[in-house]
Amino acid sequence: MFHGHAAVCLLLLWMLNSCGGGYGRVGLHEAPKIVNVSSYDPKERQREGESFSPTDVSALKRNGAHGLIARCGKGLVADEKCADFLSSSDRQGMKLGTYYFVLKSQDPVAQADHYISLLRGIAAARGLSGRRILLVGDFDTKSSPEDLVAFVDRIEERTGVLPAIYLENSDRLRESLSRATPAQKKRLCECPYWIALYAPLPGFENPEKLMKSYGIWNDWAMWQYAGVEWSGRSVPKHYHFGPWKAPAYFGSMDRPLEHNAFNGDEGDLEDFWERHSWVVR
Repeated sequence: MFHGHAAVCLLLLWMLNSCGGGYGRVGLHEAPKIVNVSSYDPKERQREGESFSPTDVSALKRNGAHGLIARCGKGLVADEKCADFLSSSDRQGMKLGTYYFVLKSQDPVAQADHYISLLRGIAAARGLSGRRILLVGDFDTKSSPEDLVAFVDRIEERTGVLPAIYLENSDRLRESLSRATPAQKKRLCECPYWIALYAPLPGFENPEKLMKSYGIWNDWAMWQYAGVEWSGRSVPKHYHFGPWKAPAYFGSMDRPLEHNAFNGDEGDLEDFWERHSWVVR
C-alpha cells in the first residue's frame, strides 16, 4: 500500500487513465466506437491501409467499430446507400443504426413519416424485419425547438421509441435551443444527446461544456470526436486535446471517416441501443 502524497498522485493518475480526465465515463481507448456514414462515403483513399464499401464493412468491424449508423434520408429524399450499409453491417454482426437529416425547409412531421416509411421498405427488401435499428434525428442548424419537438413526438408516436438527437456545433442552434421553453427542454432532455466536437473552442473545450451551453441535457450519450470536411479533398478533423487525443484516422483505415465514442462501457452501450432502437416491422 502507498500512503500520503504518493497515494494521491497514483489515484489521480488512475482517474485520468480510466475516466478520460472527466470527458466521459471511460477513456477514449476503452470507449466503444461507432462509425456513421452517408452517401458521401467512402471518402477517397489517402494512405496505405484497409478500405470499406457500402456492401463490405468488415474492415470497420476489424478496427473496433461496434456499430454503424447510416443516413437514411435528408428532407424528403432517401439516401441511396443506406440499405447497402445496413445489410453489410448486419452480416458483420454490428449494431444497426440510422439517422435522418431534418431540414428546416420541410415539415418535420412529414420527414419523420418518411423516415419510418424508408426503414420499413429497407427492412422488408433486405431481410432486416425484426432487427433493432437505432433512430436519430440530425437537425438543420436553422431548426427551432418546435421543429425538434415535432419530429421527436412523431417518431415516438409511430414507433414507441425516443430517438437520439445529433447537433452540429452551431452558434445558431445553441442560441435557439437555449431559449426553448421549459416544456420543450424537458421533452428534448428525454432524448439522448449525440455531440459533435472536433476541436476545443473557447468556452467549449470539451463535450460537457458544450452540452451545458444548451441548458437542456445533464449528460451526453455519444461524441463524434472525428469528422471530415471538404477542402478540395476530404480532410480529417479530430479532437486531439488533453486526455482525448484522437488520431486522424480510424485504426488502419486508408481514408478519413466520421467516428464516435460512446459515453460508457459495452454494457451501457447495449442498454442505450435497446432503449432507442426500433424493432422494424
